[in-house]
Amino acid sequence: MLKITALRALKDNYIWLLRNRGNRKVAIVDPGEAEPVEKALAADNLKLAAILITHHHYDHVDGIAALVANHDIPVYGPVNEPIPALTHPVKEGKRIRLDRIGAKFLVLDIPGHTAGHVGYYGHGLLLCGDTLFTAGCGKIFDGTAQQLFHSLQKIAALPDETLIYCAHEYTEENLIFASMVEPANSAIVQRLVKICQLRNKGATTIPSTLAEEKQTNPFLRCDIAEVIRATEQFADHPLNSPEEVFVTLRHWRDSPNKPIHC
Repeated sequence: MLKITALRALKDNYIWLLRNRGNRKVAIVDPGEAEPVEKALAADNLKLAAILITHHHYDHVDGIAALVANHDIPVYGPVNEPIPALTHPVKEGKRIRLDRIGAKFLVLDIPGHTAGHVGYYGHGLLLCGDTLFTAGCGKIFDGTAQQLFHSLQKIAALPDETLIYCAHEYTEENLIFASMVEPANSAIVQRLVKICQLRNKGATTIPSTLAEEKQTNPFLRCDIAEVIRATEQFADHPLNSPEEVFVTLRHWRDSPNKPIHC
């Protein structure tokens, strides 16, 4: 059984450590720093076997150089992005076998946040980087809003029980925005109460399930009447498709007047 441990990095990043029970070999995902990884390896006498990268931003790749200098390991990452020390370029449909940790993943192209962003799907979970966040989604950098919309639709087609492992602790802030979009959605209200309790204890709020995201994440609910009405009110004009709703909703989320804390 694959066990996933959160290593905190930088301001609000998570580096995911993947390990099968009874196996001391591990893989890591998106090391923005090397130090948290090395500390985790030393603490439990673990051996690093592979690195998986979702996209090229510094807070996901800056730890690679130091780690490959100390460990002879493969680095998997998107073929169309500049990933340091990349040894195994991957793209949609590629199946990765990490035999040393007993794990297999299917690569999904999920661009939008960046133009070449990928995710890793397997073992009932999705490592989705900054494409889908818990209760939110990534900002647009060198991708497009249209790409991001279609990437989220691809993710939404996965099984509802899929565990969502994103790369930042943004759940609380994202749920506050979701409650602005759908103030009458009781699932959002209940989730926000639970998440604030976790944050007050200093606990991680990830993973969530895809089913929970479909109930509480406005970016996966762009065909829901209340989301459409709220987004049209923000835009001050009709929106003619879920994709138009999404593009406008992402613009609303980026506006400077959004709340930040519980």
